[in-house]
Amino acid sequence: MIKRIGQIEEFVIGKNRGKIAVAVAHDENVLNSLKEIYEKGYAEAILIGDKEKIFTIADAAGIDISHMSIIKEIDDADSVRIAVNMINNGEADVLMKGHIQTSDLLKVVLDKEKGLRTSRVLSHIGIFEVDNYPKLLFVTDAGINISPDLRQKAEIIQNAVYVANSLGIEKPKVAVLSAVEVINPAIQSTVDAAALSKMAQRGQINNCLVDGPLAMDNAVNLDAALHKHIDSNVAGDADILVAPNIEAANILVKSLVFLYRAESCATIVGAKVPLVVTSRAEDSKSKYYSILLALALRR
Repeated sequence: MIKRIGQIEEFVIGKNRGKIAVAVAHDENVLNSLKEIYEKGYAEAILIGDKEKIFTIADAAGIDISHMSIIKEIDDADSVRIAVNMINNGEADVLMKGHIQTSDLLKVVLDKEKGLRTSRVLSHIGIFEVDNYPKLLFVTDAGINISPDLRQKAEIIQNAVYVANSLGIEKPKVAVLSAVEVINPAIQSTVDAAALSKMAQRGQINNCLVDGPLAMDNAVNLDAALHKHIDSNVAGDADILVAPNIEAANILVKSLVFLYRAESCATIVGAKVPLVVTSRAEDSKSKYYSILLALALRR
């Protein structure tokens, strides 16, 4: 079973070469991550953005982009529109965010007429390699859905399960997080967690085991779960952590990265193609594995 971020590369080796449309591509970390992707033959890159800035950044960083296609577009929104059109026309199969706010990119992606919408809810899935945890942790949703309702949480879980299944985890264990591990009608996330657990039992959420509410300690530490007499096939051994809202998820993932120095990558699923939408503060390595993750998820 996959236990390290680096193993994601195994799911890309041997696949047909992908095509990545990069919107607002004048970003050094983005160009660095694409360099290795291209050199290993995993994908071609189509850089869309301020052409002069792209060349200036590449020259200063010593990055050879002579083999990459470049489309000049100074306007950021139009740059995203070009990338989205390329996806819709079959000219690219992954969309990557460059030097642009995620919200500005998603405005174009979610356009009802010309965007990349499907019937599914879009959600963010982060994957983390934490030194003192025996396997990868998937965390959702730290980037898209602010305060998801029960229906949205069910789809968020299904999206995360799809990613885990695609990486060879056949029946991931899903912990629906809250502040406590008992149902309290005054805490809506505990009520939602209980409903989601029952939905999974009755086949409304597939290919996974779901339990909740679980506090963070009970989800990832078996001793804590046993101490509180929690009888669960998920507690202490979670693969996927589902946060109650975007604030909790965002704090969790940034704690993992900046306090625990966890290796990480992420994607957004639910659109027509996987989206590589990493933070502009993330380094080239994180962006590199996020690209590999998106390439692994290509249909």
